[in-house]
Amino acid sequence: MTGLIGRKVGMMQFYNAEGNVVPVTIVETRPCVVVQKKQTSTDGYNALQVGFGTRKAQRVNKAAQGHMAKAGKGAFEVLKEFRVDDVSTYEVGQEIKASDLFKVGDRIDVTGVSKGHGFSGVIKRWSFAGFPGSHGTHEYFRHGGSIGNRSYPGRVRKGKKMAGHWGNEQVSTQNLEVVDIRAEENLMLVRGAVPGAKHGVVILRPAAKG
Repeated sequence: MTGLIGRKVGMMQFYNAEGNVVPVTIVETRPCVVVQKKQTSTDGYNALQVGFGTRKAQRVNKAAQGHMAKAGKGAFEVLKEFRVDDVSTYEVGQEIKASDLFKVGDRIDVTGVSKGHGFSGVIKRWSFAGFPGSHGTHEYFRHGGSIGNRSYPGRVRKGKKMAGHWGNEQVSTQNLEVVDIRAEENLMLVRGAVPGAKHGVVILRPAAKG
């Protein structure tokens, strides 16, 4: 399978075999359950839909309850599809663990939703320098400056860096190293930082550029 769903727990320090301190992110990788198998003959492609986390049944609509009931593991918090070459080796209701896909030393890509910072100005959002603190500058210290020319093009070009909503968007961090897998605790230690706040849902995939 081409990925797994997890939950960011937080960060800590980890001592490797050489005795060096490594900053790691703890990712909870409780078993993902196969909810649906998609095949080329019926859906046009091969994929597995897996569920992660738990949810109260009354908080899921009837259609979703019936769909998830086929796995026999209750309601799930997150459903996600992952492409596979052959779905015949999997069964609905089967649990997939992190140790089935990854091992220590593997390189992975982690995708999550970054922390939201609300409406931010250009200095905080884009690291603009601002204006001089003296020499005649008056009430214009943290502005963005000119946003375009006069007659040509006569408009603000697309992509102009301005104030606006910062964060709360999907971000992927590539080529992170799997430092340790603790199967009995359903935890994976990943070197470095991954996107998102604590308890946020993340997607773990083998590194595309590894």
